[in-house]
Amino acid sequence: MPPRGGFTTLRRMHGRVALALTAVLTLAAIALSFTPAPPLLVFGMAALSILGLAALLGGATEELGAHLGHRVGGILNATVGNVGEIIIAVFALKAGLIDLVKASITGSIIGNLLLVFGASITVGGLKHGIQRFDARSAGMNAVQLVLATIGLVVPATFAFLVGGEHLAQNFLPIESVTLGVAGLLIVIYGLSVYYDLTRPLTGTVRSGDEMHTPEAQGAAARRHWSRPLGLLLVSAAALAWVSEILVGAVEPVVHQLGVTQFFLGIVVIPIIGNLAEHLVALQLARKNQMDFAIAVSLGSATQVALFAAPLLVFLSIPLGHPLTLVFTPFEVVAVGVGALIAALIAIDGESNWLEGAQLIATYLILAVAFFFLPVGAGAAHP
Repeated sequence: MPPRGGFTTLRRMHGRVALALTAVLTLAAIALSFTPAPPLLVFGMAALSILGLAALLGGATEELGAHLGHRVGGILNATVGNVGEIIIAVFALKAGLIDLVKASITGSIIGNLLLVFGASITVGGLKHGIQRFDARSAGMNAVQLVLATIGLVVPATFAFLVGGEHLAQNFLPIESVTLGVAGLLIVIYGLSVYYDLTRPLTGTVRSGDEMHTPEAQGAAARRHWSRPLGLLLVSAAALAWVSEILVGAVEPVVHQLGVTQFFLGIVVIPIIGNLAEHLVALQLARKNQMDFAIAVSLGSATQVALFAAPLLVFLSIPLGHPLTLVFTPFEVVAVGVGALIAALIAIDGESNWLEGAQLIATYLILAVAFFFLPVGAGAAHP
């Protein structure tokens, strides 16, 4: 067996290769944006660059978490995991692509609930059989997702009752309802973060615990926090630039591929923005660290629903393209179905590979329906 130092050296080499490859892809995407290159090539290069930058953000966040403690580190991990999507959404709002932003919000929630959670359970279950986790933490995430579903149902129902999808003069009351709901969702999210930081620890493995063994803490002490913080800031800045390039290529790519902007936002954008985080959840489940895997998947979905989406509502106002929480009926149904089935699986504190396969099947059913959904079908915003 190779010595432990050999594994550390190999990991560092892989990290340097990944950093160099990401830098090349990022520079290539930026260079192509200044040339008359095919939009599909620009979109693909930007997407690959975003995947690499998201991985760098995740690695820097994990290292910072070792300095900050497992609770703060876990929250930071979920937050940074959604930075890519938030940045992409901001540039999409600036470009007036409101449908794309709403679709990416829906896609991120159901992707984490059904695809990531399902894949984690499947991978872990195939290797370890029945896996057990803290039902209380999973249940709390499930309750918050139900609350988020209510936050989507109420504005959509209100818009339907006042005829918001047809009457532009009803936009002001719809926007008022949206701002009120968005503010309350952010408050609830803030309270949940406070509760998570102050509640007593249980005996189960929590988000980031594996980074806080005495050995891990000793390694963290030898590394200064300034390096991961600097890498995080540089990666985020590059991510913002490349995200603008990606958004700029969306409309030409939609026409070239013959898919709808809606499907691109539901399936493609969330996968690009969160792939690094998804792979982390799979690795944790395979190591039988289900509490951490669930914190990554369900925690990310909760943060998108209770924080990222309401935050985008407020950010959209100065951008000149106000975003409402009036989603299409099918989007509301998709989020509701995802929250319900994830809660049913998480409530007993154990999982198996069959339940994971059922979650993945549910996601694919919804993805097929979204793919064939006609342009403008069920549009709900004024």
